[in-house]
Amino acid sequence: QVQLVESGGGLAQAGGSLRLSCAASGRTFRTNVLGWFRQAPGKERDFVAAISWSGTNTYYADSVKGRFTISRDNAKNSVNLQMNSLKPEDTAVYFCATSPQYGWPRTPTQYDYWGQGAQVTVSS
Repeated sequence: QVQLVESGGGLAQAGGSLRLSCAASGRTFRTNVLGWFRQAPGKERDFVAAISWSGTNTYYADSVKGRFTISRDNAKNSVNLQMNSLKPEDTAVYFCATSPQYGWPRTPTQYDYWGQGAQVTVSS
């Protein structure tokens, strides 16, 4: 089992910034990729960004490229998502997740453990 605990998020104005963190614990030895997804009300859960377990490589959805930065804190066994230049359409519940797959898994079914979610609300 892997436990993922998210923190951060909250309310920001358009153009502002927020930061999410996700602390991982438990049996993480099978994890190859850490990812962030988001889900707006009435919509599907969408891929946002992913990072290799080593923190060396990253991958972003086109909708957040250049605005969001995913990073890895190996000492704290956590993954962070720095969100800048926020837009109202970024409003969603954000989830971190782990995947045992190689490459860049981008669908929820490719991830096996999930955090509880953190609300991000961007006002116009």
